[in-house]
Order: sequence, then C-alpha cells, then structure tokens
Amino acid sequence: MSTMTLDSLDVIYIMVEAVIGICAVVGNASVIWAVKLNPALQKTTFFYIISLALTDIAVGILVIPLAITVSLGVVIHFYSCLFICCLLMIFPHASILSLLAITIDRYLQVKLPTRYKATITKKRVRVILGLCLLVSVLVGLVPLLGWNQYTGGSGYIECHFLAVMRKDYVVYFSFFTWILLPSLIMCTLYAKIFYIMRTKLSRNSARLPDGGTVYPKAYKTAKYMALLLFLFAVF
Repeated sequence: MSTMTLDSLDVIYIMVEAVIGICAVVGNASVIWAVKLNPALQKTTFFYIISLALTDIAVGILVIPLAITVSLGVVIHFYSCLFICCLLMIFPHASILSLLAITIDRYLQVKLPTRYKATITKKRVRVILGLCLLVSVLVGLVPLLGWNQYTGGSGYIECHFLAVMRKDYVVYFSFFTWILLPSLIMCTLYAKIFYIMRTKLSRNSARLPDGGTVYPKAYKTAKYMALLLFLFAVF
C-alpha cells in the first residue's frame, strides 16, 4: 500500500481551500435564506441568483474536496480520476451559463419592458435553468466519451488534471466555447443595457420640468446586478 506525505505547501493549500469552501457554503446559504424570508425578492430574476448560489454551495461541498484530491496526485484508476476531473468542469460551466441567462434576462427586461412579464414566466425560467444545467453536464462529461488522455496500460495513475484531460478539450472546447464566448456575449449585452438605460434617463430628464427621472431605480438595479455578476464570475 502506497503512502502519501504532505509538505507544508500542501497543508496550506488544503487549509485555504477548506476556508474557501466553508465561506462559499455559508455565504450562499445566507443568500438563499434571505430570498426565502423576503417575498419582494422572490421574482424571476432571483431564481437565477438562487441557481448561482446552489452551484457555489455544490462547489464548496463537492468540488473543493475533489480539487484537493486531484492536486495531491492520489493514485486511483484512470477513469475514476477522469470522472472527478469531469465533475470539476461541470460547475464552472453551470455558473457561466447561469450568468449568461441572467444577463439575457436583464437585457430583455430593459429592451422589452411592456412584454417582459408576459414572456418571462417562472415556469420558463425553471426550464431555462434546467437547460443550463443539462448543457453543463453534457459538456463536462464529454471526456468520458473518449476525448481524454487514456492510452492503455494498467489503468492506475497519479490523479492529476492534465494526466487525464486533453488540452485541446480544456482550451478550445471548454474555455473558448463555453466560458470565453459567453463572457464576451455578457459584456456586449451589458454595454447595450447601460446604453439603453442612459438614453431613457436622458430623455426623461429633458422631458420632466423638474429635471427628474423615471428610471433611476431600474438603472441602479442594473448597475448592482452587473457588479454582482462580475463578483460571481471572478470569485
């Protein structure tokens, strides 16, 4: 039976990951609890926020322990390691697609204010979130279908990410197609959102005698939502 020793850097890494995982679980559980207690927050947009919060809780409970396992190079079967690495891919995709769904939701609310409530119902939001999760799972599990580093042999390896995952899958298929492209779409849509909102604010400022505006609350909400999405994307 092989033994594994941990150096000081490994211990520090595990401690940091553990702290991040605890913060992710506690912080996002607080978000869900706040939404549950406040009926004003229980709108279609906040279904997306709950989805993001649940994804981050899953990261704290599941992904971080698996990431620690991979980083330590535990000796396990190739396909066990591959399955773990596939799980690590699923959740970033789920987060980015949820962020994209929120951005599109914000854009539609600004672009089509009179038809938004009739078009974006809670049922349709649930379907959209379900599709985001399904696509994330399918994209993350692609390596199990053969797009991996397996070349034969005994089957037992030191589990490291690039020992089982092909770089062309990680870079071109996963990052460029399912992370970078949605991020660019989100940036473009938010630029359009702020342009539309500023145009509406300017028109109403010029039209109202007291120089007031009729969209300040919506404009502030859009800014707060953009900041929230940025923080989700970064952290």
